[in-house]
Amino acid sequence: MTPEEIKRYFEATPPPEEVELKPWAKITDSQLFLKSCFLTIYHYKGDLEMCPAWWHLKEFYVLVKRMAQEAKSEKPTEES
Repeated sequence: MTPEEIKRYFEATPPPEEVELKPWAKITDSQLFLKSCFLTIYHYKGDLEMCPAWWHLKEFYVLVKRMAQEAKSEKPTEES
């Protein structure tokens, strides 16, 4: 997975406005959070795996995808 792949995912599937990343970390503006992560990653000159913004972005991505999958599985199916 790369930052570009995650960026394309969120362009196609915008995240909720607010996301509780951790019990002590609530993101209240997902778009601003993503913009900040992508800008920091873009300007980071070291190994990407050592970039804290990359860690946060991956964690956010996994959480939002999991939330979307859980929401799909909880939707009632329509019976004919």
